Amino acid sequence: MSKLNHQISLLELIQILSAYRQNIILNLHKLKEDYHRTGIKRVRGVRDINGDLITPWLETEDVYAGDFVQMGVFAINRNTATINMLISRKVKLVKSEDNIHITEVAGLLAHDLDNFNKYTIVKDGKVHVSALNIKISNKKVFDLLQAKGVIIADKFDFNSEYIIQLDNLPLVPVNIKFASIDGLFTQLAEIKVVMSILSAYLRHQSDVFVSNQVEELKQHYLSKNLYLNFPKTQEYPDTIDSHISYKIEFGNQDILNLSKLYAANQFLARRYEVYDQETGEIFPKPTLEMGLNQNIAFRQKAISARMKLTKVDDLMKPIFDDFLGININGKVGEILHKVGNHRLALLLYAQHAGKSVNGEDLITAMTTAYQKLAAYVEQTYQENISPMVFYIGATGLLPNKISAKAMTADELAAKYPHLQFSKHEQAGTFFEVGNTIISVYPQTEYYSKNSLAVS
Repeated sequence: MSKLNHQISLLELIQILSAYRQNIILNLHKLKEDYHRTGIKRVRGVRDINGDLITPWLETEDVYAGDFVQMGVFAINRNTATINMLISRKVKLVKSEDNIHITEVAGLLAHDLDNFNKYTIVKDGKVHVSALNIKISNKKVFDLLQAKGVIIADKFDFNSEYIIQLDNLPLVPVNIKFASIDGLFTQLAEIKVVMSILSAYLRHQSDVFVSNQVEELKQHYLSKNLYLNFPKTQEYPDTIDSHISYKIEFGNQDILNLSKLYAANQFLARRYEVYDQETGEIFPKPTLEMGLNQNIAFRQKAISARMKLTKVDDLMKPIFDDFLGININGKVGEILHKVGNHRLALLLYAQHAGKSVNGEDLITAMTTAYQKLAAYVEQTYQENISPMVFYIGATGLLPNKISAKAMTADELAAKYPHLQFSKHEQAGTFFEVGNTIISVYPQTEYYSKNSLAVS
């Protein structure tokens, strides 16, 4: 037997497991035996006026029974020193009352759906799962994990179950290197604005299904992307407890973090009017989705004396103006170009020039653009931002190569008076690194006491 000689951190191990997940299966039964939730336990269903639980008319049933599943997908949280593992299992829908299988929904076969469960591996800088029991189908993966000191077996055996101990590994590498984050906030903020606009347009739209198909999917607890979407409610309100978690955010000298941005329809109502070009009627509760109708138009709203314009307005207004065709400045095309998407910008600018644009083509282009933007944001976080967030949360320190003096909210506000602070943020600590502001502040999180794993 070889002796353990760890040459790897937990963060590096997660990267290896992610890269070779197709060659690894996980003993999910073993994981769930001692797993405790880190959040509020929720159950499928809704509560009536008396608080009684009304369960859905459908349930899920695993397609493949057994203890093992494909190794999950790992993701570092964007704001805390937390690593989650997302496990998917193939399921089919069955009626709750008689267990009859649902074979078809909206013209689609419904016997091979994905059900997702999230398991927290590291929570707020502390290991939450002590070990993973796995089997390996590729000797090269076995050799790699053995060389890193996390497998003690001498010989590869694809039938053997290996225990990967997590609670005795350092969380981060000693000489970890980080990519530069300068300028990333503005880039991500602009992308978030465009994504919010697209999400508002596409709320009830699909580039694949017609409206009655979407409705039938909804009745069967399926989203238009074919994800299971059962209603859920808190299990027992009287078993809730709380703890303090430290949140880490990135911003700049103008906007403290991304949460300061308005939702798309909220900003639309703040700065624009939506009206019927034929009747002149101004809609009191405007939405961007209304713009998909031929006779609906947008125009700027007069700024009232009570309205206080902020740096958030300065960032969002040019993007909205360009998207809506009110003041074409090329901003949307510039943002979409970063992710290699040009089709939507071409259609929007053609529409603004008075050319006829097919509605279905526009929905398809919006859907594709949203997907590319979302993928770009996720990649940017996982490669550039989340590792640093994890390091700060796990060690309580800034990386060695970053030198910055800690400031209170009052000190930062004195330097940048236009910054806006929430109640939680006012109790935070702030670091100015180049043109980036790093915020670390306490926030109350709630969880279910004595709650074991999901099924």
